[in-house]
Amino acid sequence: MGIEGKRKEGDRMELARTAMKRKDLLLITAVALGILLNPLNTTMISVALARLQEDFQLTFGEVSWLISTYYLASAIGQPLMGKWSDLYGRKRIFMFGLLLVTAASCLAPLSPSFGWLIGFRIIQAFGSSALFPAGMGIIRGQITSGQAQALGIVSIFSSTSAAFGPSIGGFLLHYGDWPLIFLCNFPFIIGSFLLAWKLFPRDPKPEGGAMAMDWTGVALFSATIFMWLLFFLSLASGFSLWQFAVGAALTYGLYRYELRRKQPFINVAFLRDNRNVTLIYVQFILTNIAFYSIMFGIPSYLQQVQGMDPQQTGLVMLSIAGFSVVVTPLVGRWIERSGSKRPLLVGTAAVVAGSLLMLLIGDRASALTIFLVLSVLGIANGFNNLGMQTSLYAFVAKEETGIASGLFMTSRFIGTILSSSLLAALFGDTITSGHLHSMAWVCAALGLLMLALTARMPQGSSATD
Repeated sequence: MGIEGKRKEGDRMELARTAMKRKDLLLITAVALGILLNPLNTTMISVALARLQEDFQLTFGEVSWLISTYYLASAIGQPLMGKWSDLYGRKRIFMFGLLLVTAASCLAPLSPSFGWLIGFRIIQAFGSSALFPAGMGIIRGQITSGQAQALGIVSIFSSTSAAFGPSIGGFLLHYGDWPLIFLCNFPFIIGSFLLAWKLFPRDPKPEGGAMAMDWTGVALFSATIFMWLLFFLSLASGFSLWQFAVGAALTYGLYRYELRRKQPFINVAFLRDNRNVTLIYVQFILTNIAFYSIMFGIPSYLQQVQGMDPQQTGLVMLSIAGFSVVVTPLVGRWIERSGSKRPLLVGTAAVVAGSLLMLLIGDRASALTIFLVLSVLGIANGFNNLGMQTSLYAFVAKEETGIASGLFMTSRFIGTILSSSLLAALFGDTITSGHLHSMAWVCAALGLLMLALTARMPQGSSATD
């Protein structure tokens, strides 16, 4: 082959590589647009809680069920849909999830009662729960070059979309009403659906079937999560001994049953044999209790006590999202150099500092003061989200990534369930600055526990170890 021929061949190869990179980018976009629906819909609703209380004549404790049930369904749906994507095909389950979100987003604005609205949110939660495990499986199967970078991009969409939720929700409520929070899903759904339909590979013939599922484990896990949710929500009116006893018994029964299963719904043997991983899950639960207590509690406080409208609330809450996005790439570079322990120490210390700074927020606090306090918590969120993910994979072999990732997301959902229970117990029928300060003390205590767990991590842990 002559020089001219070699040049043409090189040009063809370069064009092929460019086309492949473009296809990979579009595939990542399809997955990212899908998986942001779950965290985005979680926190967008936080700005609308005060409006929903007024519309349906509810207390804060009652309206908090809108949050609790969403994450109850997500905690169950995430591992369930992940298993289904392995059995029936990732493209099928991804598209099925998008269809469920579409149906729920269409019907929720037409809800004749609060009970119907909760039902449609549960459908939305199950649908959006299918998108993360199926989408991550497709990326790992299709993108062989730069896979870590691809997974990192998707993780940013997953983590930071939650922080932007209150700001987006605030603008939507300013120009409309709470139904817009559901209708705004359609640009993301349509974009993800069209790209996924065109770019996702065809699924192989399904292997196994419904009998391959550990349905007893699913039922036990669902009952366990529901009972603990019921127990924590009831703490506002007193300690229920029977709920605590039933929750503990179900937890033990789930552990003993799943330990004997060859293909368990929740791999408790994996948790038992990986102490560092288990403690990371515990820390991630604590992280999300603090983060989502703030994300759900502050918007209602700003509207009911500070008298802000939804747009002003959204602008103030933008401090959390903005600072979280700004620090994330900086944290990533720090983690690459020195591991995740030091950044996590900074992040958990920022949770303590930001929570204590909330004590400065009173009935007459300025918007600037609130913005600056929340900025500290936004910085903490950026450090903790990326730090927790990279510290997890430092202790997980590549062949265990799927198990570890699924349980990591379940930990997030458990944390958010507990956050709504905490808010229901602290805020009750009304919200005051005193209630906000009680939440601040609890979040500071959680931050100290997170700091202690981070301190016990091996030095220099990173995803590349």
